[in-house]
Amino acid sequence: MTTPHFGPLGLPGPETPVYVISVAAELTGLHPQTLRSYDRLGLVRPGRTGGGGRRYSARDIELLREVAQLTAAGIGLEGVRRILELEHQADLLRQRVVELEEDLAAAHRALRSTLDTRGERNLPAVRSSAPGQSVIVWRRGSR
Repeated sequence: MTTPHFGPLGLPGPETPVYVISVAAELTGLHPQTLRSYDRLGLVRPGRTGGGGRRYSARDIELLREVAQLTAAGIGLEGVRRILELEHQADLLRQRVVELEEDLAAAHRALRSTLDTRGERNLPAVRSSAPGQSVIVWRRGSR
């Protein structure tokens, strides 16, 4: 079983598997057999006890609710799986963009600091464009 992670108030974190299958079923409005089926299909991966019992986290409950909404809208389980995969990929890409923006800002600060130390103000000129677009770096030709 996963090691529990507790939040600042001593409550389990969103990733901590604490709900038994009957409670997860009640919280999601799904039948326990449906939850077992979703686990077998890999749509949700609940934690396990030493004896193999399923334990669902708050994040798992949210995911099960999303699966229920998508299937209620007429999307098949394979379509739901693909949607969840794409959402996960989009989340990872958003995180990567944030990391790259932070790296770019740090590089820009370091460049400005270096130029200020040298008393240079014109080389190279860095201009950031609108969020989500490219960065333009202008350099002088060879001397």
